[in-house]
Amino acid sequence: MEIGVTVGDDLDRLAASPTRFDFCELGVGEPTLVPGEIDPERLADALAGRDLLVHLPYSQRLATYVPEVNDAIVDYQRRLLNAAGDLGAEKAVLHATSADRDDVDFRETAGEQLRRVADAGRKAGVEVVVENVGHQHAGLQLSVLGDLVRETGTPICFDVGHAYMEGGNKAIKRFLRSHGDRISHLHCHDVRRRGDTHLPVGAGEVDYDLVESELAGFDGTVALEVFTDDETLLLDSAARVADRLGVSF
Repeated sequence: MEIGVTVGDDLDRLAASPTRFDFCELGVGEPTLVPGEIDPERLADALAGRDLLVHLPYSQRLATYVPEVNDAIVDYQRRLLNAAGDLGAEKAVLHATSADRDDVDFRETAGEQLRRVADAGRKAGVEVVVENVGHQHAGLQLSVLGDLVRETGTPICFDVGHAYMEGGNKAIKRFLRSHGDRISHLHCHDVRRRGDTHLPVGAGEVDYDLVESELAGFDGTVALEVFTDDETLLLDSAARVADRLGVSF
């Protein structure tokens, strides 16, 4: 298992992040950091020997009602994935979003879009992992996402905090119990129901005992998505998660 840290879309922040992490997850896409325009030497210097993962654009919806727009979305994601593959990225995180998450008939379109982007990733040598964002207006619910990943064979980026915001610790337990075998990547942070998100692990209300009990033997990648540059807080959060998963850090 590898433990890394998310760094947004800032190469300077990437370079300043603790080198103790195994990898860094870098945000890519318009308008700030376009993979085809990244200097590979500057990126390599910033990584300082750590592996690279990327997060595809945060606001780009996966599926719309317009076929031509859906084609353009896939083409755009394919371009980013090809460039990310050229930079050596191992995984790419994709938000599971839709123009209408409550339209049952539309879920087939969302599933097809997910399949197409995941296929583009495979061709680029990058594993696309789809992230749960059901607490957001356009995000597919955990129950729907679980069905889609089964149907499309797509691995999951399970965001523990997002799941808590969607349905509390019970939602975390249900999803891990039903779909833990599909999880390749974790986003770990803490949250409070009042809306505080991406806190250091242990500072909120997420029951990480559930991660320990339901993901025993997990051997994927874990990204700390704690919104701070404080090295002590980041490393403490990493150590807490590592302890829950039975590995050293």
